[in-house]
Amino acid sequence: MMSNERLAFGPGIDADQSAPEHAAPAVDTVVRAPSSSATSRDWAYTGLLGFIAVLLLRPQDHIHALGVLHLAQVCAFVGLGAMFAARARRHLPLIPLTPETAGLFCFGFVMLVTVPFSIWPGGALGEFADSYLKVVMVYLLMVNTLTTPKRLEQILWLILVCCSYVAFRAVFDYARGVHLVENGRVAGAISGIFGNPNDLALNMVTFLPAALMVAVTRRHSTLRRLAAVGFAVLMLATVVFTKSRAGVLGLGVMLAAFLFLSRRIRPGLAAAVLGAVLVATPFLPASFWNRIATIGNEQEDKEMFTGSTAARRLLLQEGLNAFLEHPLTGVGAGQFKNYNPPGRKERWRETHNAPLQVAADLGLFGFVAFAFLIVCGIAAAVQTRRLLSRSRRRGAPDRLSRTMTDEDRSSLYAYSTALTAGLIGWFVCALFASVAYSWTFYIVLALLVATRDLVRTRLALAQPQTQSLHKEKSATWTPQVA
Repeated sequence: MMSNERLAFGPGIDADQSAPEHAAPAVDTVVRAPSSSATSRDWAYTGLLGFIAVLLLRPQDHIHALGVLHLAQVCAFVGLGAMFAARARRHLPLIPLTPETAGLFCFGFVMLVTVPFSIWPGGALGEFADSYLKVVMVYLLMVNTLTTPKRLEQILWLILVCCSYVAFRAVFDYARGVHLVENGRVAGAISGIFGNPNDLALNMVTFLPAALMVAVTRRHSTLRRLAAVGFAVLMLATVVFTKSRAGVLGLGVMLAAFLFLSRRIRPGLAAAVLGAVLVATPFLPASFWNRIATIGNEQEDKEMFTGSTAARRLLLQEGLNAFLEHPLTGVGAGQFKNYNPPGRKERWRETHNAPLQVAADLGLFGFVAFAFLIVCGIAAAVQTRRLLSRSRRRGAPDRLSRTMTDEDRSSLYAYSTALTAGLIGWFVCALFASVAYSWTFYIVLALLVATRDLVRTRLALAQPQTQSLHKEKSATWTPQVA
């Protein structure tokens, strides 16, 4: 049995099988996972696919009778039950402890221990039980089931299809003049994480790099690349029609990061994107430019629009005051909007800044835990790119080529690049949105961590010097010098 825990229920190895314990592959042979068709259905992965689809598409918003079925919870419970059963059957810990998992638990622990000090303990406890606990469980399901390059590609494609549907609805609604708020800004036709214009733009910015990566990667079929181009156009148009200033700032930074990170994947891409931007600029509506021009100009924003720039400045100050008045415990998870001390001007509103939202809600320890999770996401992205690049640079034979095809390796590098750019875009948008407990960040974090763990596990599987492998396969495995 392999000593690496992830190999028993991890990348490339079916949940009901261990790594091969006898004849090792030849040096030039790629170790492949059993195909899903050859084994029983993986209900953990199936539950995850169902959950993501229901979370993003929210069919209960259109067919109200589905609301009583709680489809998202059913899918999550099916997936989690299958995952825990598989781990228990292999005598593994039900929850593998990693730095990211520890960070999530610490963040949740802070939410719980600050409940008694909250201005509304029941509301703070509800934020933990009804929102954050679900986030943690689905995160665990993702990192334990996204165990092959094919699965990562499938889940990303599912997310893109769902986001493009939401984007199509937004563009169609904008053309018809429905679901418009605040002087012509389109809101999401689907509630949840797409409900208001700023959150809609944030999610488009976060997942747009994945669509762009599919569109520019030659290994995909022409049909899929054309579909990705259509997805990207719809998502870009949605950001424009939301007229979200935060979305535009996030979009600009994300595109810059995407072009920089992908320069080795498609040289010359920056020039092509710059040309496309120059061509599209004249076709953007004047109302979009008028709103974007008010960034940093409170007076003009107040005269022409809703004056939200001044309101957000006040909210930032009030959020900082709440943190300074309750530096250790905060006012309770999700309770800043209910915190109305004497003198507060912007009552019943969020901070519109995710880091400050956490600081005001949970105090210093919550802020540190949240910052740690963001750093974990960045670290996972950097580590994945380094591992994939390093395995190419080291001498022959390439250790990673024993357990992964060049196509899979290129796919993982490309998607890691896209997810990194998406995380950067999310962070910029999150500086102007109260999304610390929302799903988007934790989905991206899980995708980045799953990608890194997949690469690590394939490298471990290819390492003939691993102690357990040396004991079990010394008679059949010829060690290779890296």
